[in-house]
Amino acid sequence: MLPTPTFHHVHLNSTDPDAAIGFYTHAFASTAKTTWNGIAALRTPNNVMLLFDKVEKAPPLLPQSAIWHYGWHVTDVRKKLAQYKTSSEVTLMPLYTEDSGGYVYINSDTWPNVGNVLGLTKTQIAEAKAKNLQPKGGGGFAYMSAPDGTLVEYIGDHPVERFNHVHMWQEQPFCAQLWYQKHLNAPPMPGWGNTDPLTEDTCQVKRGPDRTWPSLTQDGMFRTPRAGVMFGDVAVQWYAPQGDAPLAGSRGQRYDHLAFGVADLDAWIAKLKGEGVTFLEGPYKLGDTRAIMIEGPSREALELVAMK
Repeated sequence: MLPTPTFHHVHLNSTDPDAAIGFYTHAFASTAKTTWNGIAALRTPNNVMLLFDKVEKAPPLLPQSAIWHYGWHVTDVRKKLAQYKTSSEVTLMPLYTEDSGGYVYINSDTWPNVGNVLGLTKTQIAEAKAKNLQPKGGGGFAYMSAPDGTLVEYIGDHPVERFNHVHMWQEQPFCAQLWYQKHLNAPPMPGWGNTDPLTEDTCQVKRGPDRTWPSLTQDGMFRTPRAGVMFGDVAVQWYAPQGDAPLAGSRGQRYDHLAFGVADLDAWIAKLKGEGVTFLEGPYKLGDTRAIMIEGPSREALELVAMK
């Protein structure tokens, strides 16, 4: 069995890559401007990169692709929030606490979760109010808007600052997990993925009926089921889409594709072709290496890069 690929980069389309990279180096002090095979890039402490292609027009945000946002671990989320509040570059994203309005910037500033589901349903919010439950405070997750309409989550409090995850949409989150397990040999994410053996039949789970808060949208968010896999120390996680429109292909959008590093590209080509995975491109030359582009279960473009 081929080893799980490493998470290599997120490839973005940007009208001004230099400005975008400058934004990240100001927002996350542990990052640095660099290039990779002649492509403008941001390097993070765990060697994950953001790569940027310059485009003339703002990259489209809609129709929604499978790639929703990515996130960082930070050492002190409240210190970061205070920093971002004073920055003219950063647009903070409110987390609405219920559908009637009101918001916080860090999820731990509202009612605590019940069980292993993020957020509370309307019924649970009413119960929390009746019991006069108070926020836990401390660390939690928060969001900001980055250049080109990119959504960035920052989460604390953690030992070191690093790139942490990519959040995705998929009509059947457990089926996406199964696809990544089968084709990319990615293990389930502890606490997120379904650790029971999955099949094409058992991965089919209906979206839960209840929206929960806090949420980036005032009408709440569907958060069940959820699933995830790991590529080293980077998680790829899924929720069901919030609407009914089909997901679009990611190529040409703000988040163009995700990329993974592999030691033996030819072996991966043989494996993926043998499994009937859709190839979008390649193999092709990529700077001083080679790569292929395949399509994931939600039409997301995935690049496998030969690592020397």
